[in-house]
Amino acid sequence: MKEKILIIDDEASICSSLKGILEDEGFLVKTTESGEQGLEILKSQNVDLVLLDIWLPKMSGIDVLKKIKALEESPQVVMISGHGTIETAVTATKLGAHDFLEKPLSLEKVVLTVRNALRQKKLEDENVLLRERQRGRYYLIGESLSIQKLRREIDLAALSGGPVLIYGENGTGKELVARLIHQLSPRKEKRFVEVNCSAVPEEMMELELFGHLKGAFPQAVRDKKGKILLADEGTFFLDEVCDLSLKTQARLLRAIEERRFEPLGASEPLSFDSRLIAGTTRSLRELIAQGRFREDLFFKLNVIALTLPPLRERPDDIPHLIDHFLRHFAAEYGKKPKTMSPEAVGAFLRYVWPGNVSELMNVIERFVIMVPEDVITGSHLTLLVETRELEYISGFFEGREGRTLEKAREQFERRYIHGVLMRNGWDIPQSASDLKVEEGQLREKIKALNITFVS
Repeated sequence: MKEKILIIDDEASICSSLKGILEDEGFLVKTTESGEQGLEILKSQNVDLVLLDIWLPKMSGIDVLKKIKALEESPQVVMISGHGTIETAVTATKLGAHDFLEKPLSLEKVVLTVRNALRQKKLEDENVLLRERQRGRYYLIGESLSIQKLRREIDLAALSGGPVLIYGENGTGKELVARLIHQLSPRKEKRFVEVNCSAVPEEMMELELFGHLKGAFPQAVRDKKGKILLADEGTFFLDEVCDLSLKTQARLLRAIEERRFEPLGASEPLSFDSRLIAGTTRSLRELIAQGRFREDLFFKLNVIALTLPPLRERPDDIPHLIDHFLRHFAAEYGKKPKTMSPEAVGAFLRYVWPGNVSELMNVIERFVIMVPEDVITGSHLTLLVETRELEYISGFFEGREGRTLEKAREQFERRYIHGVLMRNGWDIPQSASDLKVEEGQLREKIKALNITFVS
């Protein structure tokens, strides 16, 4: 993706000439003649570099620089001046300016300074990512209003210490948010322990949560600590709490209220001090109405409620996610980082992502592994069809035992429609035209057959 540069200068001619020079060099450039407006742009958009005039009306360039460097994620800044002093240059450098350009501006000097500043920014960003990876830090990708709001809510939740209930569809990042809350909380030096209720058989759930002593039952050949105790002084994340049986809900409620529990086979209760975070894909209020979830437990969990937006409701974040996962998987597999063409990005934006961020991540990982070129284009979307083609063909024509004609027809339709959609970059009108059906009919088929990017 192109690097973004913001020019803040009250001389329109300077803005115009710099914009032309830098756009010719392949950068995305935005200009403004006001420091105040420049700060508003920086708060709402990602910018890699700011070219900032030191003499501005109302708010000086030095004051703007101070405010830029106070932002949570500040860009590189190069100061511009027609009659600056050494003292001013020293002040700007101490405040974090990367370099200083004197007017009249030299084209070669401008381009060289900009490239050096952006190279430094890239190195700093890579160092931050490396330190975060080493510390096991977690973070949210995206700049949409819903993600910005979620970040603020996470910050408040992290410091509060109270129970948190995270609502979100599969793939929206409930565990990520839970880990982020833990990472930002005073408990961050202690353990984060997770149990996915949907992945543990019902008859084993209480043993998983509360543990047992040796000899508590024939197979108990040694003591086993429950996950709640393993998270003592740390954070305990109970994902898909909606799948807990009523019996286990009752035991969990009592443990939360008393801050202690008895492992199976124990005669004395064990105290614990872990923060509880729960996640659910389903509405607990609806389950309460159906008699499948305890209302008193709901109130204990729902002290702080966070709702994660599905990816289809924050399409502006998709390019950020694409860029992040392209870099992430390139590093993981030791490959050169790839970029994605506007055509391919457009296909990603048109797709509804029923599997949310997890599905997008899976698709990007496939591209990083399978695409030999540096740029992923719309033509590469068919790889998601081709990689499964042999498996599909062999299975479809074997006439496997138990497969009905109706089932075979359904599978053929699903594959055929999926192939047309992928070849058209998930363009619904074009695909409907190719298939000779109405757009509404195609959308109904996509939903009925559960067609996704990796169908």
